[in-house]
This record gives sequence, C-alpha cells and structure tokens, in this order.
Amino acid sequence: MTMRALIADDEPLARERLRFLLSDDEEIAIAGECRNGREVIAALRESRYDVLFLDIQMPGGSGFEIIEQVGVVRMPITVFVTAHNHYAVKAFEVHALDYLTKPVEAERLKRTLVRVKERIALEAALTTQEQFKSVLAALKSGETLPREFPKRLVVPNGTKDFFVDVDEIEWVEAADYYACLHVGARNLMLRETIKQLAETLDPRKFVRVHRSAIVNIGCVREILREGRNEGWVLLSSGHRLKMSKAGWQNLLAAGRS
Repeated sequence: MTMRALIADDEPLARERLRFLLSDDEEIAIAGECRNGREVIAALRESRYDVLFLDIQMPGGSGFEIIEQVGVVRMPITVFVTAHNHYAVKAFEVHALDYLTKPVEAERLKRTLVRVKERIALEAALTTQEQFKSVLAALKSGETLPREFPKRLVVPNGTKDFFVDVDEIEWVEAADYYACLHVGARNLMLRETIKQLAETLDPRKFVRVHRSAIVNIGCVREILREGRNEGWVLLSSGHRLKMSKAGWQNLLAAGRS
C-alpha cells in the first residue's frame, strides 16, 4: 500500500532533505508540500493524507495551532519535525506519533516510518474487523445492511468549523466546486460539488430538482409547472427554485416513497 505524505516546513532546504530521505521508501508518495500554516490547513481540508511531517514553527500558524484549527480527530498521522526539542512533551499531548529533530537522520526516520506503517495497519485491521462484525450480524439476522446517511455536516469557515444539522438545511445551491447550504438565514459554503453532496444526503429527504439545486422535501410548499419540461418549486421560506423535468419526476418519486 502506498502512503500519501504531506511535508510542511517553511525552510526549502528542510523540505528538500526530507523529500530526499523519504524517496528511499517505495511505500511513501510525496503528495504535497506546504510552506506555512495556512497552506497546511487548506491542503488538509482539500485532500486526504496518511501521514503529515509537520514543522512546529512556521509563519501563518504553528504546528499546534494547525492541529487546533483542523481538529485532532481529522488530522492524519502526524510526525513533528523541528529544530527545538523542548516541544516534545506538548507534541505527544496532541497525539503526535513521533517527534524528529533537525537535521533529520536517515536511520531515525526509518524507525519513525516503521511506526507509521504499524499504526496504519492497525487502524485498517480495526476498521475491517468492525465491518466484518456488522456484516456477520446482518447475515445471522437475515437482514440487509441499511445505508447510513449523515445527520450532521461539518462546514469549515476560516478558523471556525460549523456543525450543521442536515434536517435544518432548506436547500442547496451549486457554486462551481462548492455547494452553498441555505440554513435559515445563514448561507454556508461546503467544499463539495452538488453531485457529491446529492450522493451523500438521504434521497428520501433531499431531492435534486435541478442541476444547480437540491431541496429538502419537508420544506417544499408547492410545485408550479410551466409546460412539459420545466417548472418551479416554492419553499416554505418563500424561495422559488427552478425545476427541471427530471427534478419533477424525482420529487414525485420521493413523495410516493
């Protein structure tokens, strides 16, 4: 298995040395490099990484500030890389796997990579075990496993994360590579396409009525038809959204289910 690694350090020579040392391991792929805290946060929110080699002192946010903003549970396996050894205790308090001092030595890095691979293998084994237990329980009971849909979404917004109850979303608007969630008086931007979000939400509650809009069925007040192919959906808030022929059919199917 190839592990995706992210290197974060404001010193070009430090990034270059770590990149060179990691190139000896065929199971490691350098998937990205960051020069400051802002770039690290953006990278972690946009892509998935298995391991992060994180410098502690960087412009735009220290390593500890990055973990605080992203959240420990959403961090990849983290290895601190720094010239200052007095941060070691605090590093393990935020659940860092290891702590390397500069200049990083090849043998020391190899021992760290062994620990990284062991952690990834353990997490994969635990996940597989839980999945196996669920399947086995379902087979014994003769039931099919129901698909679970999220009850809440996490929407990053600068230095804050908003937790949104899915049932409170009135409608979703396409905005290029983002989806704008309309929740009461708030409009929140989620970095997912409307297609990705449509596959995530419960189709019994949310229907895509147009290529640019998803509606919460519970918020639909009226359906207004214009001709055979298009129409409008009137929401309880007063919003009026364009509806395609396929969207009208989706709404009718959802209403009968």
